Amino acid sequence: MKSSFSSCIEKIIPFTEVKNVSEKIRSHQKIVFTNGVFDLVHKGHLTYLSQAKDLGDVLWVGINSDSSVKRLKGPERPVNPEEDRALLLSCLSFVDYISVFSEDTPLELISEVAPHIHVKGGDYDLEALPETPLVRKLGGEVKILPFVPGFSSTDLIRRIRQKP
Repeated sequence: MKSSFSSCIEKIIPFTEVKNVSEKIRSHQKIVFTNGVFDLVHKGHLTYLSQAKDLGDVLWVGINSDSSVKRLKGPERPVNPEEDRALLLSCLSFVDYISVFSEDTPLELISEVAPHIHVKGGDYDLEALPETPLVRKLGGEVKILPFVPGFSSTDLIRRIRQKP
């Protein structure tokens, strides 16, 4: 009998295996893909990820590598290393697969997953997303979920660091 912990670990798919796993499921299940840093997981992330899962059968989450986070967020980030962030998200019941990507935008990972739906939060503009043309070229669609106000990892980290 597998432990719950080992079941979480099995959800973390290395980039070299992504295409194979995706091809096995995409013909009979709708794949929803989203991505982010997920440095400190909070209620806004949970709301967003559960809404994304509701759009399909399989939720595949791409997380930025540590080096990518440093480029995007600065040298003091990430707060938690990519292995910990991946494991934490993989233990959420509505997350089916996790993969780490090293680019600033997950174009290579999206090419391998070939999602039916790519989801981003309400703070993004559909036509300005660098992923939109690729997802559409692959036959998928891009959806913007409503913004969850009051939840921002960057703001949370700033507040923590300001405390005496």
